[in-house]
Amino acid sequence: MKLQDLTLKEFLEKTAANEALPGGGSSSALNAAIASALTGMMANLTVGKKNYAGVEEQMKKIVEEMEENRLHFINDIDRDADAYSLVMDAYKLPKETDEQKKLRSEKIQEAMKVASLVPMEVAERAHKMLDTIIETIRKGNKNAVTDGMVGLMACRTAIMGALLNVRINLGGINDTVFVEELKEKCERIEKDTITRENEMTDWVKSII
Repeated sequence: MKLQDLTLKEFLEKTAANEALPGGGSSSALNAAIASALTGMMANLTVGKKNYAGVEEQMKKIVEEMEENRLHFINDIDRDADAYSLVMDAYKLPKETDEQKKLRSEKIQEAMKVASLVPMEVAERAHKMLDTIIETIRKGNKNAVTDGMVGLMACRTAIMGALLNVRINLGGINDTVFVEELKEKCERIEKDTITRENEMTDWVKSII
């Protein structure tokens, strides 16, 4: 059974168990899905309200966008676990002969790259959502503004968690060009995410 098909209780129990999976990567994807859901909720609560008629069409588009993102991130819960399984499988390969050692090393490197790219994709996709989330909070139904902010904070957690998973995997990769490229992305996305969340936190505090 896929992780995404577990009940919430089952997923949390499995996460808490003495197993490597699901871990922080899958939880980061789950946080991104929650961020999508809460943003979609705020947009939905704006549609049909007389005071927000001017942004109704925009909110309808946001609902569709967030539904697409939510489904994507739900799949990422399993994609991340599958990617890390590749790493674990590679480390289990035999290493008795020089040829086996060489093949094992190559497979580990390949798997570590995959395990870095999946959370990087989660972080990048979640980061791209920030514009829409912030726009929804600023223009949407003010009665749901704190729900929107919880969505933003969940998005930040998803981004930061995914980036941590990227960074720890980069430590085992020998391809310096690959490593430096992803490190630069991590730094840029992290800095921008923290700045924008702080700005929105201050703005919401000023209106509630």
